[in-house]
Amino acid sequence: IYLETKPGPLSHPALAMRLSLFLWNSPPDETLRGVENLQAPIVLRSQTERMLMDTKLKRFVNAFLDYWLDLRDIKSNAPDATLYPDYYLDDLLTESSLLETQLFFESLIQNNLPAASLVDSNFTFLNESLAKHYGIDSSRQTVQLSKVHLPENSDRGGLLTQASLLRLTANGTTTSPVARGAWLGERVLGLTIPPPPSNVGAIEPDIRGAKTIREQLDKHRNIAFCNACHQHFDPIGLALESYDIAGGKRERYRATGELGDPVAGLGKNGHAFQYKLAKPVECDGEMADGTPFTSIQDLKRILLQDERQIARNMLKQWIVYATGAPVSFADRKEVESILDTCETDNYRLRNLLHKLIQSSLFKHR
Repeated sequence: IYLETKPGPLSHPALAMRLSLFLWNSPPDETLRGVENLQAPIVLRSQTERMLMDTKLKRFVNAFLDYWLDLRDIKSNAPDATLYPDYYLDDLLTESSLLETQLFFESLIQNNLPAASLVDSNFTFLNESLAKHYGIDSSRQTVQLSKVHLPENSDRGGLLTQASLLRLTANGTTTSPVARGAWLGERVLGLTIPPPPSNVGAIEPDIRGAKTIREQLDKHRNIAFCNACHQHFDPIGLALESYDIAGGKRERYRATGELGDPVAGLGKNGHAFQYKLAKPVECDGEMADGTPFTSIQDLKRILLQDERQIARNMLKQWIVYATGAPVSFADRKEVESILDTCETDNYRLRNLLHKLIQSSLFKHR
């Protein structure tokens, strides 16, 4: 219940407790408690590596993703029965998308992959349900997820286009490039997103099909003090407008008004589809510096021009999760020093973890 918090280097029991709570989400085992001179770099690295190789690392993966990406909340954004009857009550798709993200992140650590893989990768974890959902040809006829190498130039790969995150950044009825862009920009890319002014109303997508979210957003961004912030995260959300509330690809918005084309089919509840296909989706735009993009692949290439920022955000997230303390201005020098040592090997995640645990940020806070 109580952890040692006095200033200075952590004692052996306190360091063992912090390390075990960080990587195993549990108190230290007998081996870790009995090791001598845990503060010694070679001993600490050996114990860290032992713990990373243990199956209990899944506890860290699941708990950290719940903290970092709010994966525990995935069922709170249930698809609307009228607009998305094809997803309604599809528990297999929900659970599969959750597992995809957990297995993917665990694989990044276990295989010591570069931080850039968080944004784009040539693999993911799929079963029959997810492969069908993503439109990926697959011969697997199983509920169990396994690693799949993605086709060249696939729009999937990385966290941004995983169904779990796309569902978390929607509300079950509509998508908003503002909400998606701000959430993903802050969580995955480490952008600082200030709260909106209290006198500016939210932008609500029009499910009647009369106006697209882009048309409403363009008016909003004409306000100078709004655009000063929106130009940094709206492009991320706009590039992801080709994905619906559950991460499926789409070319047109769904609507319930009189506008649009009726759709034939039956939902999971056995009733005929009641939604219509309205205006086409537009997912092009330009970044704050004027760099244009026309697809999510373009956006990923732009974001990967600054791999250090992706690694920096991951490192900061781990620091806060491990220590419970925010990264202060005084910590920045050591954060950048850790990144410097990992730069030559593309900021590989397992290496970043080791460097963090060896640092005073972990051992002295």
